[in-house]
Amino acid sequence: MTQIRVRDAGMFLGVSDDTVRRWIEKGTLEAAADARGRTVIEGTEVARMARELAVTPELAGGARSSARNRFVGIVTNVVMDTVMAQVQLQCGPFRVVSLMSSEAARELGLEPGKIASAVIKATHVVIEAEPAAAPTGPSTPSTPEGAA
Repeated sequence: MTQIRVRDAGMFLGVSDDTVRRWIEKGTLEAAADARGRTVIEGTEVARMARELAVTPELAGGARSSARNRFVGIVTNVVMDTVMAQVQLQCGPFRVVSLMSSEAARELGLEPGKIASAVIKATHVVIEAEPAAAPTGPSTPSTPEGAA
């Protein structure tokens, strides 16, 4: 299992180290000590908490959509010429940039300070992670222990 240190858990959850420590003291998060005596949290526990905290704000009167990747934020910059516009949104800790027609940007009234949402519908998403540790013992990544 992946073990995550308190400061890293705070970074992934968007809260301070102190908040993570308070959650551990209250029992909101389960933690243990690693081999060096440092407080660590199982990755699955951090993932559970991240899901609980992930409440996406909705725009008033928002339409229904099949897209599930919706980031509500505030417009921070708009660069527009006669044909195209580059619109930047700050959605929590994430900066989202969209290129669209200037006509669309004008119709939406996009300008710094306006609340908007970036809706992402993609068929190809790349996920990056550090490689897993080399397996030890009889199991391999393609055949879990106990599988025939």
